[in-house]
Amino acid sequence: MIAAWEAPSFQLAVEVDMTAALGVKQVLSGATVTDHIIRSCALALGRHPSVNAWYGDMSTTTFERVNIGIAVATEAGLMVPVIHDLAAAGLSVIADKRRDVVERARLGKLGMPDVTGGTFTISNLGMLGIDRFNAILNVPQVAILAVGSTRPRYVLADGEAMWRETAEFTLTCDHRAVDGATGARFLGEIKNLVEQAPLAD
Repeated sequence: MIAAWEAPSFQLAVEVDMTAALGVKQVLSGATVTDHIIRSCALALGRHPSVNAWYGDMSTTTFERVNIGIAVATEAGLMVPVIHDLAAAGLSVIADKRRDVVERARLGKLGMPDVTGGTFTISNLGMLGIDRFNAILNVPQVAILAVGSTRPRYVLADGEAMWRETAEFTLTCDHRAVDGATGARFLGEIKNLVEQAPLAD
């Protein structure tokens, strides 16, 4: 945490239409909105490899493997188990892997491989009623996504005012590795992918 606070970070935020994402259970029984968000981030990281990276020793290292950490609240405190090899993973694989690591995190049965090697992190506090927040970088990773609660908002869509289920996504970036334009394009990619209808595989 001390290293994270010392990093010159900045935040970018967008409102995301969650209407399609909320239908994920109709696409795959047992899947969650979080699974759809994880898949969207995995695809976005593949398209923006400069964000799928670590920063250290005055240099940036990018990775082909996409390993996403997810923040999980447990009785022992916050843990960030890592779901590995998601670059080409479909929704069903992601849902299975997410259930496995979350269950083992809450049972205190994670091993060292389960909490290392992450290239990006997602922190979702929406289920706790938090609308927006700035997540702290999980160094040496260069970015982390904070997901707020989904709430109905009256918006203008396609020239028509309507109620839509929306959530605020906030991306924190390490400015030593990610500039504003790169972060904006990456976050825009996540928004576009999350707003698309979930696909089973």
